[in-house]
Amino acid sequence: MPYLGSEDAVRELRRALSNPNVQSDQLRYRNTVLKAIRAMSQGVDVSDLFSEMVKACATVDIVQKKLVYVFLCSYATLNPELSLLVINTLRKDCQDPNPMVRSLALRNMTNLRLPSLVEYVEQPLAAGLRDRAACVRRVAVLGWAKLHNLQPDAEIDAAVVNELYGLLRDPDPVVMVNCLRALEEILKKEGGVAINKPITHHLLNRLKESDVWGQCEVLRILQRYHPQSEDELFDILSLLDASLVSPHPPVMAATLGLFLGLCSGLPAVSLAALERVRGPLLAACGSTSRETRFTALCHIQLLLRSLPGLMGAHYKRFFCGYAEPAYIKQRKMQVLVELVNDENVAMLLDELKGYCTDVNPETAQAAISAIGRIGRSYSDRCLEILTGLLGLKQEHITSAVVQTMCDLVWVCPQCSDTVCSALEGCEEMLQDSQGRQALLWLLAAYGERVSSAPYTLEGFIDRVRSEASLGVKMELLTTTMRLFLCRPSETQDMLGRLLHYCIEEEMDMCVRDQALLYYRLLHCGIEETHKVLHGQRSDPSLGVLIGRPAEPINQWAYSFNTLEPLRQAGVETEPASRGSPEHVTFDPKPNTDLSDTLNCSQIEKVNLVHLQNIKLYLFLTSKTYCSLINQLLANATCSKNLRQSTPLRRC
Repeated sequence: MPYLGSEDAVRELRRALSNPNVQSDQLRYRNTVLKAIRAMSQGVDVSDLFSEMVKACATVDIVQKKLVYVFLCSYATLNPELSLLVINTLRKDCQDPNPMVRSLALRNMTNLRLPSLVEYVEQPLAAGLRDRAACVRRVAVLGWAKLHNLQPDAEIDAAVVNELYGLLRDPDPVVMVNCLRALEEILKKEGGVAINKPITHHLLNRLKESDVWGQCEVLRILQRYHPQSEDELFDILSLLDASLVSPHPPVMAATLGLFLGLCSGLPAVSLAALERVRGPLLAACGSTSRETRFTALCHIQLLLRSLPGLMGAHYKRFFCGYAEPAYIKQRKMQVLVELVNDENVAMLLDELKGYCTDVNPETAQAAISAIGRIGRSYSDRCLEILTGLLGLKQEHITSAVVQTMCDLVWVCPQCSDTVCSALEGCEEMLQDSQGRQALLWLLAAYGERVSSAPYTLEGFIDRVRSEASLGVKMELLTTTMRLFLCRPSETQDMLGRLLHYCIEEEMDMCVRDQALLYYRLLHCGIEETHKVLHGQRSDPSLGVLIGRPAEPINQWAYSFNTLEPLRQAGVETEPASRGSPEHVTFDPKPNTDLSDTLNCSQIEKVNLVHLQNIKLYLFLTSKTYCSLINQLLANATCSKNLRQSTPLRRC
């Protein structure tokens, strides 16, 4: 027996399809056609059976017709000449007394997707628009859109467009919606279907007759209409009122999007509409469909920008279920952070604390991050939870807690004492680069308060040759430099060893250049080094998430009921840049000479690459100092000195 996909198997199918005995037995003939379709669906090339399949479509068996049409539409582009043989059969079926056969023939006639057959298809489609059966009119309307896709540059037939506009008043709601879709496709270059007052009110009055996706299509197209008066606006809003609380989430979302667009100049009406959709949105969050739940949560996050208290009384609806996927749990935790207030903070922190030990590390880390964001307003309670989590001695939990403390202490400096006492001994549990970088940043900022800071740094420096993360190496350089400024006797030797390795042995140019910058900066003197490494920090209040002012609705209304909330909802508001010490910062006073901060002889010792970076920074902050940098770069003697490396000496 030939195996599936072999030439013998295809040859055997061809013999069976050509066998008169098989053709005379309707059931055997249908089963043979079914075998060919099954082989096609499994990836077997059965295009050689095209001529036999053309003959098989001349039958009264509707099931066999459907199977044959699937085959012909799949291989029509490979056999454009033989496809002409099918047209006569399809045109004949378009006049069949059975409306199912007529609609099937029209659908597959347009699905052949051959430009050479357009002239044979136009007449049956025109007749299909006036057919008595609604199922035939549905197919014919969409057929004109398919023809337009085959010849997008062809001239639009005005008679067809007028007839499609007339079918907007067809008694069948599916025909009406299909007309909108077809006109949108055909008139795409002209801006889509023209929406005027009679069409708008006709579509609104018949909105309830359509199915869910038909209603969404109508509501989407109506967003282009602008009422001519305030009375007309409120008439439209009255017609949309029932759809605003529809049990179907897509209809509710599309209606609210239209509401917000129409009421852009009426904030009170927009707020009232948002209050009304609270119930449907909460119902969507409990949907059995995970995709619906996720989308509803993303849109709720969007609404909370303007109405922070919209879901405040229903915060328990956003507690995570045990069997929910991680991406829904993380989204719910982001919503819970937005709903925190004095009354529910204790319960919410209790709930989030339970998520911190979730079996999924990503969910646990997201819960810890959520506690940290709440800690920007309730620091004492959150620090107590975070400190307790360090006692679990779990790698991913410790890393997330240290990163969260790193962000929290920047926004709330009053937490620094508690954080410094909690850092003792946690370096042993940090295995990922993000956690180690956060720990090093904390040691750089508060190293003078952590008694074991030099010993922790010594462990990092001893393992620097095996360190794979460049970010950790650069952070280690900055931390060691800053700790040297406040505890020189304990860190002098390890700083020398680290600079020696980074300059002489390190292969990465970024790490080497940063080490050279620090090494040459030390030759400028401790005071100048202190000015550079302890420059002015950015304002931590820029990153506060809790208590932010409500945004106007019109700032996000345009993106409602689109994919934009799904993309933006995952971007959490992080604190402003912590001014990481690894970045050299300058804070020159305006209208002063650069020599007041760094004289020319000192700048000449800075690497040329960093001098160009300094030039870029100064350009962004104050153009007063760009001229001096340009002079240094243009000076041949200075440039020669800059390119020569200073002999390395132990610090």
